[in-house]
Amino acid sequence: METYNQKITIKAWAEEDRPREKLLAHGRRSLSEAELIAILIGSGNRDETAVELSKRILHYLDNDLEKLGRLSVNELSKFKGIGEAKAITIIAALELGRRRRETESRKVNRITGSRDVFLLMKRHFADLNHEEFWVVLLSRSNNVLSNHLISKGGQSGTVADPKVIFQTALENHAASVILSHNHPSGNLKPSQADLGLTRKLSEAGAFLDIPVLDHLIFGDNAYLSMADEGLM
Repeated sequence: METYNQKITIKAWAEEDRPREKLLAHGRRSLSEAELIAILIGSGNRDETAVELSKRILHYLDNDLEKLGRLSVNELSKFKGIGEAKAITIIAALELGRRRRETESRKVNRITGSRDVFLLMKRHFADLNHEEFWVVLLSRSNNVLSNHLISKGGQSGTVADPKVIFQTALENHAASVILSHNHPSGNLKPSQADLGLTRKLSEAGAFLDIPVLDHLIFGDNAYLSMADEGLM
């Protein structure tokens, strides 16, 4: 006997509404974002199909996949029809997509400008709801030696300890460093604390003969370079 909350599987949909068949017949690019998510969800309930449920989620998030990528399992599970298992499936799929983008950053071996730093580091700041502070270590020819997470904090900020930054640089024989951190709000304007910290670290770097070449602020797939803006 059918119940009000009985799930409707994709196989029970009208043929033209089946995203899996549509993908097979016309290719993955023919599917809308809601249809792609519906394949991950697999089933809806008596109230709505998986596509309708996916459309409802996307509408709530202003059709912004970046916002969807930031949701936790608990936050996704608040949507009626999304349990823990479906939430985990969605998050895992989005994480795979994020990791695929890492291949672009792996091609950056030498820093010639702020754009190179952005391509190198953007994967580390993608979908973060908290602030993180990283340092990129360079050789004398500006080749990338490594990058290191220095600290992480809440939405309002994080603390970057100069002793930790330059100890890391000395231990890895870096000739220079580039600083980077994110603003979860997406606002790229440096705060007075950002400017003060940059001055403090630049002075320390000059004393140790390990110059700070730049400080980038990341937010919503964009960045601000303090060196480019004349703020160093």
